Amino acid sequence: MELSPPPAEPLTDADYVAACLGRRPESRWEVAARGPDGRPTVIRNEPFLDDGTPMPTRYWLIDPELNRRIGTLESLGGVRRAEAEVDPVAVADAHRRYAAERESLIDPARTGPRPSGGVGGTRKGVKCLHTHFAWYLAGGDDPIGAWVEAQLSAPVDEETAR
Repeated sequence: MELSPPPAEPLTDADYVAACLGRRPESRWEVAARGPDGRPTVIRNEPFLDDGTPMPTRYWLIDPELNRRIGTLESLGGVRRAEAEVDPVAVADAHRRYAAERESLIDPARTGPRPSGGVGGTRKGVKCLHTHFAWYLAGGDDPIGAWVEAQLSAPVDEETAR
């Protein structure tokens, strides 16, 4: 009789996040959103790395498949399209809300460099669809994140996407 190996232990959230990133996060974090399978899709970072370096990216998309799909969207001109199709006033408001949330966690008496900018450290416009979508999945009111969700739900025509 052949014995089956014991079932593999499921990865902890910390191990799964490290596997997705290819390293351990350099700051305290928590799971901000999970996928249908229960695995983390987004982590919420503290405003500073463990060494005190400012961390502008409060919400980080770690899901490998979503990262791949959004990378494809970006490679097909998604950043440019999002900036053209989403109201710039709504984007600016989103940046202000994101920055205010992060800033509310920082002791006002803290000296030295601080994280700055809005979504992913951006001051205006769109730099990275991944960061907007991460905040959106975590419950943020992000019009670019909503735009990304619509794009991921629609069939991609690579000819017209360029």
